[in-house]
Amino acid sequence: MAGARALLRLFPLLLPQGGRGTAYEGFVTAQGRDFHLRILLPEDFQMKNARVECSWSLKKVLHGYRHILKQRLQSCPDLVSFMVELKTVLEIALKNTQDLHIPRPPEYYSCLVRDLEILGWNKVAYVDTGLTTVKLKAEDSCGRQHLITLKLNAKYPTEAPDCLVDFPMQFAISWMPQNSLLDIYNQFLAALESLKGFWDALDEIDGKTWVLEPENPSRSATARRIAIGSNVSVNVEVDPRHPNMLPECYFLGADHAVAPLRAKLNNNMHLWDPEVSLLQNLKDVLEIDFPSRALLEKSDFAKDCGICYAYRLAGSAPDQVCDEPRCGQPFHQACLYEWLQGLPTSRQSFNVIFGECPYCNK
Repeated sequence: MAGARALLRLFPLLLPQGGRGTAYEGFVTAQGRDFHLRILLPEDFQMKNARVECSWSLKKVLHGYRHILKQRLQSCPDLVSFMVELKTVLEIALKNTQDLHIPRPPEYYSCLVRDLEILGWNKVAYVDTGLTTVKLKAEDSCGRQHLITLKLNAKYPTEAPDCLVDFPMQFAISWMPQNSLLDIYNQFLAALESLKGFWDALDEIDGKTWVLEPENPSRSATARRIAIGSNVSVNVEVDPRHPNMLPECYFLGADHAVAPLRAKLNNNMHLWDPEVSLLQNLKDVLEIDFPSRALLEKSDFAKDCGICYAYRLAGSAPDQVCDEPRCGQPFHQACLYEWLQGLPTSRQSFNVIFGECPYCNK
């Protein structure tokens, strides 16, 4: 309810369609212009599986920013957060579109070339032909490669460039008219170092466990769904500012399989040690060893959905499991919801639907 109020307050022209809250249509306003769009949410309201349908004019403006919006869909926890991100990107895109038609003085080009020479061309990954977009590359202390995209307007260096990065949190630069690209680059390096612990923790999880989702995580992704056993997994949401603190944990699987894990988490919370790695803490608190992808075959572990007979559906693995111990068939939430809705014996209470398993009828 609070999210719906926030959405109405921030985006009064975007309205829900129907009573389920899974479809929104209307307008987003930027630079005094209204752009039509439609957003379709899955039944579990996970933004990573949402679909955004844009009008022709909005699609044209956002053409060069699609990869950024895809990253934001993966990392935003709710619709309000994504709409705020979308509006920010739209403002940047509109400003840069307008800047393309503003003639740039000779001082702009001489200043930019001088700044690039001072910075060093070995740090430049890309420059467009109009000298309005620059991508800089950097390597953090652990050897990970990163990019920062700079969109320069006609008033550079009086005004700071817009900076786009694949970070789990906002990257805001400090800028004065006398600053240069080297100052941005140094702030970028400092930000990379501040996120070292976060990426170290998630890289260890990615390397030593079987991560079911996301399939190809971006550097901005803060969540991992980690396999524990056959059709049992845990979704962890890591705080980028405090990566070694106890993360939010949500267990997925049949009740008889996940109930003991919930109990262990509650009983062993006091054992969490911020001086120990995130993965080791999870092992100690849950009293388990996570299976490694290198040691298992998919057939040993991951079953296809019992309704659509596929493992991946819009990038998601099955996340609902029949609670009957002798069945344990997994399903995609969207498939199961649609199936149960079609059964005359199913009943719904608020956002929970109750019905029989398509496999065992329990």
